[in-house]
Amino acid sequence: MGKDRMDRLAVYLHGQGGSAEEAEHYRPLLRDFDVIGFDYGARAPWDAQREFPAFFGPPRERYRSVTLIGNSLGAYFAMCAGIDRLIDRALLISPIADMQALILGRMAQAGVTEDRLQNEKTIAVPDAEPLSWEYLRYAKSRPIAWNVPTEILYGERDFLTPPEVMAAFAGRIGAGLTVMEGGEHWFHTAEQMRFLDRWLTKSI
Repeated sequence: MGKDRMDRLAVYLHGQGGSAEEAEHYRPLLRDFDVIGFDYGARAPWDAQREFPAFFGPPRERYRSVTLIGNSLGAYFAMCAGIDRLIDRALLISPIADMQALILGRMAQAGVTEDRLQNEKTIAVPDAEPLSWEYLRYAKSRPIAWNVPTEILYGERDFLTPPEVMAAFAGRIGAGLTVMEGGEHWFHTAEQMRFLDRWLTKSI
Protein backbone atom coordinates (compact mmCIF):
# COMPACT_ATOMS: atom_id res chain seq x y z
CA MET A 1 0.00 0.00 0.00
CA GLY A 2 1.74 3.14 -1.22
CA LYS A 3 5.29 1.85 -1.78
CA ASP A 4 4.90 1.61 -5.57
CA ARG A 5 2.87 4.76 -6.06
CA MET A 6 2.16 7.99 -4.25
CA ASP A 7 2.52 9.38 -0.79
CA ARG A 8 -1.15 10.33 -0.66
CA LEU A 9 -3.89 7.92 0.35
CA ALA A 10 -7.67 8.05 -0.14
CA VAL A 11 -9.77 5.67 1.96
CA TYR A 12 -13.33 4.95 0.89
CA LEU A 13 -15.97 4.01 3.48
CA HIS A 14 -19.14 2.51 2.02
CA GLY A 15 -22.67 2.99 3.28
CA GLN A 16 -25.08 0.37 4.59
CA GLY A 17 -25.33 -2.53 2.19
CA GLY A 18 -22.31 -1.35 0.21
CA SER A 19 -18.84 -2.79 -0.06
CA ALA A 20 -15.19 -1.80 -0.14
CA GLU A 21 -15.13 -2.69 -3.84
CA GLU A 22 -16.94 0.59 -4.54
CA ALA A 23 -13.56 2.26 -4.05
CA GLU A 24 -12.65 1.12 -7.57
CA HIS A 25 -14.90 3.86 -8.95
CA TYR A 26 -12.59 6.50 -7.52
CA ARG A 27 -9.27 5.20 -8.81
CA PRO A 28 -9.48 6.90 -12.25
CA LEU A 29 -10.45 10.17 -10.53
CA LEU A 30 -7.57 10.05 -8.05
CA ARG A 31 -4.57 9.08 -10.13
CA ASP A 32 -2.17 10.82 -7.73
CA PHE A 33 -3.47 8.77 -4.79
CA ASP A 34 -3.36 5.24 -3.56
CA VAL A 35 -7.05 4.36 -3.23
CA ILE A 36 -8.36 1.63 -0.95
CA GLY A 37 -11.74 0.62 0.42
CA PHE A 38 -12.18 -0.19 4.09
CA ASP A 39 -14.29 -3.33 4.51
CA TYR A 40 -15.30 -2.54 8.08
CA GLY A 41 -17.33 -4.86 10.26
CA ALA A 42 -18.93 -2.25 12.54
CA ARG A 43 -22.71 -2.37 12.77
CA ALA A 44 -23.03 0.46 15.29
CA PRO A 45 -21.05 3.62 16.13
CA TRP A 46 -19.58 2.13 19.29
CA ASP A 47 -18.15 -0.68 17.18
CA ALA A 48 -16.60 1.91 14.86
CA GLN A 49 -14.97 3.64 17.82
CA ARG A 50 -12.93 0.50 18.38
CA GLU A 51 -12.37 -0.56 14.77
CA PHE A 52 -11.74 2.62 12.80
CA PRO A 53 -8.79 4.16 14.71
CA ALA A 54 -6.93 0.85 14.50
CA PHE A 55 -7.37 0.86 10.72
CA PHE A 56 -6.45 4.51 10.11
CA GLY A 57 -3.50 4.62 12.53
CA PRO A 58 -0.88 2.81 10.40
CA PRO A 59 -1.58 4.78 7.18
CA ARG A 60 -1.23 8.00 9.18
CA GLU A 61 2.39 7.00 9.82
CA ARG A 62 3.11 5.90 6.23
CA TYR A 63 1.48 8.57 4.07
CA ARG A 64 2.09 12.28 3.82
CA SER A 65 -1.66 12.86 3.60
CA VAL A 66 -4.78 10.78 4.15
CA THR A 67 -8.16 11.71 2.66
CA LEU A 68 -11.42 10.11 3.73
CA ILE A 69 -14.22 9.53 1.23
CA GLY A 70 -17.18 8.57 3.39
CA ASN A 71 -20.58 7.55 2.11
CA SER A 72 -23.81 7.70 4.17
CA LEU A 73 -23.55 5.44 7.22
CA GLY A 74 -19.82 4.99 6.68
CA ALA A 75 -19.40 8.76 6.99
CA TYR A 76 -21.44 8.76 10.20
CA PHE A 77 -19.39 5.94 11.71
CA ALA A 78 -16.18 7.76 10.81
CA MET A 79 -17.33 10.92 12.55
CA CYS A 80 -18.39 8.97 15.64
CA ALA A 81 -15.06 7.14 15.72
CA GLY A 82 -13.04 10.32 16.13
CA ILE A 83 -10.66 9.64 13.27
CA ASP A 84 -10.46 13.30 12.29
CA ARG A 85 -7.11 13.37 14.12
CA LEU A 86 -5.84 10.65 11.77
CA ILE A 87 -6.82 12.22 8.43
CA ASP A 88 -6.11 15.47 6.64
CA ARG A 89 -9.48 16.06 5.04
CA ALA A 90 -12.84 14.43 4.40
CA LEU A 91 -15.17 14.23 1.44
CA LEU A 92 -18.57 13.08 2.67
CA ILE A 93 -21.33 11.86 0.37
CA SER A 94 -24.85 11.95 1.86
CA PRO A 95 -23.59 11.69 5.45
CA ILE A 96 -26.04 10.91 8.25
CA ALA A 97 -26.01 14.29 9.96
CA ASP A 98 -28.56 13.73 12.74
CA MET A 99 -28.91 10.10 13.75
CA GLN A 100 -31.16 10.94 16.70
CA ALA A 101 -33.72 12.63 14.45
CA LEU A 102 -33.47 9.77 11.97
CA ILE A 103 -34.22 7.15 14.63
CA LEU A 104 -37.04 9.20 16.12
CA GLY A 105 -38.54 9.58 12.66
CA ARG A 106 -38.41 5.82 12.09
CA MET A 107 -40.04 5.30 15.49
CA ALA A 108 -42.86 7.71 14.61
CA GLN A 109 -43.48 5.91 11.31
CA ALA A 110 -43.65 2.58 13.14
CA GLY A 111 -45.84 3.97 15.95
CA VAL A 112 -43.20 3.15 18.59
CA THR A 113 -42.84 5.40 21.65
CA GLU A 114 -39.59 6.02 23.53
CA ASP A 115 -41.08 4.35 26.63
CA ARG A 116 -41.88 1.22 24.67
CA LEU A 117 -38.46 1.13 23.04
CA GLN A 118 -36.77 1.59 26.41
CA ASN A 119 -38.78 -1.26 27.87
CA GLU A 120 -38.35 -3.68 24.97
CA LYS A 121 -34.79 -2.56 24.02
CA THR A 122 -35.11 -3.81 20.42
CA ILE A 123 -38.18 -3.73 18.18
CA ALA A 124 -38.36 -5.29 14.74
CA VAL A 125 -39.90 -3.23 11.95
CA PRO A 126 -40.82 -4.43 8.44
CA ASP A 127 -38.15 -4.11 5.73
CA ALA A 128 -35.71 -2.17 7.88
CA GLU A 129 -33.12 -2.47 10.60
CA PRO A 130 -34.61 -3.10 14.06
CA LEU A 131 -35.17 -0.10 16.29
CA SER A 132 -32.67 -0.09 19.15
CA TRP A 133 -32.89 1.70 22.47
CA GLU A 134 -29.11 1.50 22.84
CA TYR A 135 -28.66 3.20 19.46
CA LEU A 136 -31.12 5.98 20.30
CA ARG A 137 -29.51 6.55 23.68
CA TYR A 138 -26.09 6.74 22.04
CA ALA A 139 -27.25 9.22 19.40
CA LYS A 140 -28.83 11.43 22.05
CA SER A 141 -25.78 11.50 24.31
CA ARG A 142 -23.02 11.65 21.67
CA PRO A 143 -23.46 14.58 19.28
CA ILE A 144 -20.97 14.53 16.43
CA ALA A 145 -17.72 16.41 17.09
CA TRP A 146 -15.68 16.70 13.89
CA ASN A 147 -12.71 18.98 13.30
CA VAL A 148 -11.04 18.43 9.94
CA PRO A 149 -11.45 20.25 6.59
CA THR A 150 -14.58 18.71 5.08
CA GLU A 151 -16.66 18.94 1.92
CA ILE A 152 -20.17 17.49 1.80
CA LEU A 153 -22.15 16.36 -1.23
CA TYR A 154 -25.90 16.24 -0.64
CA GLY A 155 -28.87 15.33 -2.80
CA GLU A 156 -31.81 17.72 -2.65
CA ARG A 157 -34.22 14.78 -2.33
CA ASP A 158 -32.28 12.91 0.35
CA PHE A 159 -35.05 11.11 2.26
CA LEU A 160 -32.88 10.53 5.35
CA THR A 161 -31.77 14.09 6.09
CA PRO A 162 -33.87 17.24 5.45
CA PRO A 163 -32.07 20.13 3.68
CA GLU A 164 -32.21 22.41 6.70
CA VAL A 165 -30.64 19.74 8.91
CA MET A 166 -27.78 19.17 6.48
CA ALA A 167 -27.20 22.89 6.08
CA ALA A 168 -27.10 23.40 9.84
CA PHE A 169 -24.76 20.46 10.27
CA ALA A 170 -22.37 21.71 7.60
CA GLY A 171 -22.34 25.12 9.25
CA ARG A 172 -21.67 23.64 12.68
CA ILE A 173 -18.60 21.69 11.55
CA GLY A 174 -17.42 24.36 9.11
CA ALA A 175 -17.84 22.16 6.04
CA GLY A 176 -18.44 23.20 2.47
CA LEU A 177 -21.82 22.01 1.20
CA THR A 178 -22.68 21.18 -2.41
CA VAL A 179 -26.32 20.38 -3.18
CA MET A 180 -27.40 18.53 -6.31
CA GLU A 181 -30.85 19.63 -7.40
CA GLY A 182 -33.00 16.54 -7.75
CA GLY A 183 -30.26 14.39 -6.25
CA GLU A 184 -31.08 11.49 -3.94
CA HIS A 185 -29.46 9.99 -0.86
CA TRP A 186 -27.99 7.23 -3.01
CA PHE A 187 -26.04 8.69 -5.93
CA HIS A 188 -26.45 6.00 -8.56
CA THR A 189 -27.88 7.25 -11.86
CA ALA A 190 -25.53 8.25 -14.68
CA GLU A 191 -26.37 11.93 -14.15
CA GLN A 192 -25.88 11.71 -10.41
CA MET A 193 -22.54 9.92 -10.77
CA ARG A 194 -21.30 12.54 -13.23
CA PHE A 195 -22.23 15.23 -10.70
CA LEU A 196 -20.48 13.29 -7.93
CA ASP A 197 -17.35 12.84 -10.04
CA ARG A 198 -17.18 16.55 -10.89
CA TRP A 199 -17.67 17.45 -7.23
CA LEU A 200 -14.98 15.06 -6.06
CA THR A 201 -12.47 16.16 -8.70
CA LYS A 202 -13.06 19.81 -7.80
CA SER A 203 -12.95 19.16 -4.04
CA ILE A 204 -9.79 17.08 -4.09
